[in-house]
Amino acid sequence: RDAATGKLAEIDSSVSFHSDKIKEAKADLACFEKRVDRDTEGLPINKLTIKGVEGSTDIEVIAARLHEIDEKARTKGEYNKVGEIYGFSVMVKTESTSKDLFDCSVNRFFVKGQESIYYTYNNGKLASDPKLACQNFINALERIPKVIESHEKEMEKVSANKEVYTTIASGAWKKEDELRSLKGQAAELDRKIALTLAPPEEEKETEEEKQEQEYGVSGKEPTQETRSSVDPISHKQTENTPPSEQVTQTSQDNRGVMNRVVISKPKWR
Repeated sequence: RDAATGKLAEIDSSVSFHSDKIKEAKADLACFEKRVDRDTEGLPINKLTIKGVEGSTDIEVIAARLHEIDEKARTKGEYNKVGEIYGFSVMVKTESTSKDLFDCSVNRFFVKGQESIYYTYNNGKLASDPKLACQNFINALERIPKVIESHEKEMEKVSANKEVYTTIASGAWKKEDELRSLKGQAAELDRKIALTLAPPEEEKETEEEKQEQEYGVSGKEPTQETRSSVDPISHKQTENTPPSEQVTQTSQDNRGVMNRVVISKPKWR
């Protein structure tokens, strides 16, 4: 849940960023459309002015100045203003890059919006052709609608999973209820297994009662008096039999017992 909360914060931050950029770009577009002059074909007229040749409208002169700036400018990563078009600032920025294992500096050109957006065309690189070089900045302003579209797509992509993370972060994720239910079922199953393995108390009590009935209290064997009372007939017969007959009967009983005894012979290996 903590991870979902963190992810949700990232999504909200990204949505806020793209939303702000969309507002800025729309404001810049409205400003540009209000200021721009167009020819009979609807194409914007290029009203570019560059420092050093401010009063010139010659494309060749303006392009030469732009290429000079491109060759000599070193801004150390900062944006420097070098001109203007329809009230928007024309900027140059020196960026460091590596090529063939060597560090080198590259200048890129931008048109700054009213707030924080820097619009560019051809990745900020000037064309060698004079007309195309001067056209770079008006083309950058014409791309504002595409910038708006790009931020809208990014915001839509980022917001795609926001609902899922919001549900998880709020603690209302249905999987938690399912997991809680499964844990309860597992605990109930463990309890039933434990009861199955343990012998019931009733069976123990029944076994003890049975032993008491057979042997008397505390599991003792029947006494001599008990055995006599169990077989009164045989006891009376013994009392009425003369002593000599009792001895004979006893010896006969002993022989009968011996006859039933089986003596096993030792096994010879």
